[in-house]
Order: sequence, then C-alpha cells, then structure tokens
Amino acid sequence: NGRVCVHNPHLDTLKDDILYHFSLGTGTHNLPAMFGDVKFVCVGGSPWRMKSFTEYIAAELSMEDPKSEYPNICAGTDRYAMYKIGPVLSVSHGMGIPSIAIMLHELIKLLHHARCTDVTIIRIGTSGGIGLDPGTVVVTKQSVDATFLPKFEQVILGRTVVRNTDLDQSLAEELLQCSKELDQFETVIGNTMCTLDFYEGQARLDGAFCSYTEKDKQDYLSKAKDAGVCNIEMESSAFAAMCKLSGLRAAVVCVTLLDRLKGDQLSSSHELLHSYGQRPQILVGYYIQKQLKAKAAGK
Repeated sequence: NGRVCVHNPHLDTLKDDILYHFSLGTGTHNLPAMFGDVKFVCVGGSPWRMKSFTEYIAAELSMEDPKSEYPNICAGTDRYAMYKIGPVLSVSHGMGIPSIAIMLHELIKLLHHARCTDVTIIRIGTSGGIGLDPGTVVVTKQSVDATFLPKFEQVILGRTVVRNTDLDQSLAEELLQCSKELDQFETVIGNTMCTLDFYEGQARLDGAFCSYTEKDKQDYLSKAKDAGVCNIEMESSAFAAMCKLSGLRAAVVCVTLLDRLKGDQLSSSHELLHSYGQRPQILVGYYIQKQLKAKAAGK
C-alpha cells in the first residue's frame, strides 16, 4: 500500500514514541498533520546544506518566497536539522554511518507514524571521485564496502548481521535522464564505496597516521576502480540497507570534489567547491519538479 515499513513489534507496546534526536514524538506532536503529505525526503550531512536545499526547492517550485525564513523543525535539539516545504522534507544526517543510522531510525518511524505513502528518499552529498573529473555527479548503482562487496555489516547482540545495499535502479536511471535533460554537468551511474573513516579508511596519505606507501594507495584505488567504484563517501551502505528494509524508494546522488588518484587534499577554491556542491541539489530539484508536474498532469 506504499506505506513506510517498520519491523519492530515492540513499538506497538509504547504509549508514546519519543523521537529523541529530532525533539519530536507521537505524544507531543500531531505527526500525520505535520508530515502526512511528504512524498520526497532529501538528506545530507550538513544542516546548512539542507536549509539551502529547502530554499532552493522553494524557489524552483514557486511555493513560497525563497527569502522566507524556514524554521528548523528540530530546533529543540542540536543533533539534526529538519526543514519542510510542501511535500519535500529536508533533513541533515551528520557525518558517518553511526550518525546517519540514528537519524534514519527516527526518520523512518516519523514517516510511518505520519502515515506517509509512496515516499522517495534521496541522499545528496559530496564525495571523492576515482578517475572522474572533479564536479562529476555520481548516482549510486550499488553501495559497496571497503572490500568492494555490496553489503552492510552491523553487530547486533554480539553477532554480525549482513544486510543488502541495493538501491532502486529505476530511480537511478530516472535521475540520469534528468541530468541529460538539464545538460549542465557530467553525471554517471556507478558503484559507491562506503568507508568507516575519512583518512586511512579511504587510503589517504595525509592523516595523523599512515602505514602504507603511495604505491599501496594507488594499487588499492585502482582495484576499487576495476570493481566499478566511481566515488567514496561514508554513509551510503547504511542508507541503502535501511531504506530497503523500510520499503523506501531510495537513491544516492553525490558530486565528486576531487580525483583521489591525483591527490588527497581539497585544494580547489571555496567558490568552486560550493558550485560543485550545488549540483546534486540542482539535479534532485529538477527530478522533484518533474515528478510533481507529471502528477499534476495526471500521468
């Protein structure tokens, strides 16, 4: 029926479900009234980026004055930020798997309690590319771990649980088609490697610790490229696994800020990096606008 699934029988025994890190709850807020119309959820690491995305969407959809103030729905906490404009919800998730996993547990419950249906969720962010020009946008085909396998591992009750990291392939193709229609920047579909660390976990040579050589790094990244990896970030595996479990149609859209085969540090100007960072917003904004127009036309 298009509902967002939760797989936890214990939730039925709760009088109130407190979404602690959002400063929201079923006993304190009317979640269906607040969020029942949500059809698109966009998540990204930075609170600033997600507010910027809300302002961008407001302008693109001509729903409100883009110069309006958009209140942070999660203002009661400093963990995450959340903004809403029409059917579009924008939420920050912080950096790394633990941070996005906590956010997604509460976001999935929020969408479930709000009785949302047919929700599409897209992570927009930045990444390091492998063999791609900086500024290339990567739509993730499959999230793989640091050994290039498509899985997300989590230890639960002392046991390792392995979950699938497949994303919605038709959504990925739709996003690629949108990029072709926009014709503003290069977009590719490829595998995304999700790591537990920004430095050693991504074979950087510039961390506080490094026990390998430049050749070791190049050999590893070349193997990643041969395995179909186009970019590296730190959230996609948990995102893909949790969205699949909950029945959410999901995609990951990240721009590459540098080619890791050529270096480790971000030396481009702030202005150039900012313009790169806007590309996922432009692509996903166009996709949302196209979907809403199709729905309005009765397609």
